[in-house]
Amino acid sequence: MTEQPRINLDQPRYDQRTYWGRARHFFTTTNPLNLLASDSSLDEAKSTVEKYKKREGDILTEDEIWAAKNLVDSAFHPDTGEKMFLPGRMSAQVPFNMMITGCMMTFYKTTPAVVFWQWVNQSFNAVVNYTNRSGDSPIPLATLASSYCAATGSALVTALSLNSLVKSMPPLVGRLVPFVAVSAANCINIPLMRRLELQNGIMLETKEGEQVGLSEVAAKEGIAMVIASRIGMATPGMVLIPMVMQKLDSRGLFRRFPKAAAPVQIGLVGLILTFATPLCCAMFEQKASIKPNKVESHLQEKIRNMANPPEVLIYNKGL
Repeated sequence: MTEQPRINLDQPRYDQRTYWGRARHFFTTTNPLNLLASDSSLDEAKSTVEKYKKREGDILTEDEIWAAKNLVDSAFHPDTGEKMFLPGRMSAQVPFNMMITGCMMTFYKTTPAVVFWQWVNQSFNAVVNYTNRSGDSPIPLATLASSYCAATGSALVTALSLNSLVKSMPPLVGRLVPFVAVSAANCINIPLMRRLELQNGIMLETKEGEQVGLSEVAAKEGIAMVIASRIGMATPGMVLIPMVMQKLDSRGLFRRFPKAAAPVQIGLVGLILTFATPLCCAMFEQKASIKPNKVESHLQEKIRNMANPPEVLIYNKGL
């Protein structure tokens, strides 16, 4: 009997060079249904993956192997192998962001509500960043704390300032304030969180995995891509839904059913985030590329002196 080809579980199942390959990968990793898996199911899946890599255990189909691997990826840290805190898992992004974003967009008129929900949002972001920190180069707690405080402060200042400015403007403008505040916070939080990369650079490699050196230029490019994808995730829900809600409000729906505003808005946010989260995570390749002539001059010199100078360099842009 011919042995079936071995699956490389160290690489994603779908081709990451194509947008739809990346999208399929992130639809799997952000699937909220993974949160329903019990601890025993997660441990069993981890054992299955470990046995497969060692060529032990039962003979499984390709789909069964990938189902186990997807569960492992959804709950265990890729570097440490430890089970991650549930709210910080990628599969928790849609349900948690659905509630937080929906409430930010519903309760945006009063100062106490703005302060509370912007604080909750940035606290959740901090939990996600800490849970998904690198096992090899962990983010220092001081960096987490400073970025958390700066992001929370920027979101609050932006939201409260804009709320005071838009009082005389059409109601729709006020509904868009949370989106502007969240975007401003992302533009501050992510660079602060990864400021060591901006200072020291991010490692560049050849396609064969040979390390070339640290590049600040690549770090700036990678962080810019992450900011763009994060803002992209927020845009459909936080821009389109206010228009829908304003239309429903103008027709008197929420005057007749005032308690319907929050559940309708949260439900719409959840529906959009289910698709926006994986589709925007897939905007850029995880292993981004950069031309050698775009990096620092000392790295260009090093590349020219290599036996086989690469035409393109690779780096991990982060999420």
